[in-house]
Amino acid sequence: MSTLPPLSLYIHIPWCVRKCPYCDFNSHAVKGEIPEAAYVKALLGDLQYEHVAAQGREIETIFIGGGTPSLFSADAIAQILEGANRIIPFSRDIEITMEANPGTFEQERFAGYLKAGVNRLSIGVQSFNQSHLQALGRIHSGDDARKAISAARELGYPHLNIDLMHGLPGQNEEQALYDLETAISLGPDHLSWYQLTIEPNTEFYAKPPIIPRDEILWDIQQAGQALLADAGFQQYEISAYAKGPQARARHNLNYWQFGDYIGIGAGAHGKVSFVQQDLILRRWKQRSPKAYLQSINPLGGEQAIAREDRPFEFMMNVLRLNEGVEEAVFSQRALMPLADIQGSLVSARQRSLLEPSRLQATPQGHLFLNDLLESFIA
Repeated sequence: MSTLPPLSLYIHIPWCVRKCPYCDFNSHAVKGEIPEAAYVKALLGDLQYEHVAAQGREIETIFIGGGTPSLFSADAIAQILEGANRIIPFSRDIEITMEANPGTFEQERFAGYLKAGVNRLSIGVQSFNQSHLQALGRIHSGDDARKAISAARELGYPHLNIDLMHGLPGQNEEQALYDLETAISLGPDHLSWYQLTIEPNTEFYAKPPIIPRDEILWDIQQAGQALLADAGFQQYEISAYAKGPQARARHNLNYWQFGDYIGIGAGAHGKVSFVQQDLILRRWKQRSPKAYLQSINPLGGEQAIAREDRPFEFMMNVLRLNEGVEEAVFSQRALMPLADIQGSLVSARQRSLLEPSRLQATPQGHLFLNDLLESFIA
């Protein structure tokens, strides 16, 4: 019989100083004072509403994202974490990640976040090049980023991630690799290094910038991966690189391994399994911060993942991982027998897209991932 997967918690803080032109997250530029105390109360009420979904499990990982969570005071973050731990207990070795911007204002709060329980800081650098930062609408400088990363290291954060983009407007290979070399030199144990994509409902979608040609993007990707490997970073997911298994982002791994997660906050999404009912339920919260704060019930909507859609949903996540997962994980997490997708597995393996006896893309499968995923569409 299937057992419940690990449980994570995503906490969404929707405010930022300025909306970036590439951002399609539920983020809102600050207008006036942030209603910090009211939002903390709403978050904990939201988690109380969700607590039955835990089904006896402890929370294994937390990710505080946004927006810009580091606009919240350290006291507010401490209140959120202390309150959450009372509602659904945390595991003893919980990973608590928080996104932070490199601005001086946020840096002053880093010590307080560490004291509050945050043990993994993810700093949104994107680039160290001033012209590229301006093109991305970022309000920090390369020097701000260097200082923020150094400050986090000196404080003793157990794990530190740098978020970095490539394929930026006007960027060449030399500039992209300089960004990567600079990030590596600052000593993080994890790098999220990914290509800029133009998403719908963004300023860049309405007014597309000129980004590097495909052949330049390919050269950047190949050279960057070699640089990261030489520096001791192991790629374990499409855009995630860690200094050894212990540095991997456990929260994101739970997403990619089709684990469960509760989402609280304006626009937050969650996915929870109910094994006895043969049910995998997605929930999302009201997007508008104002509506979320004023509502008695934070729920925006919910939808069960149809049984015929579970194989694609599962594979869309696990095949992002270089190592994939063991075959047994499918029945545990998708709540259906592996035999139900046997035809798709045979077809993918005959085309050399999937490894034998493991749900793992081959090198060719990674190159043609969309083709591989189409094998599992009902």
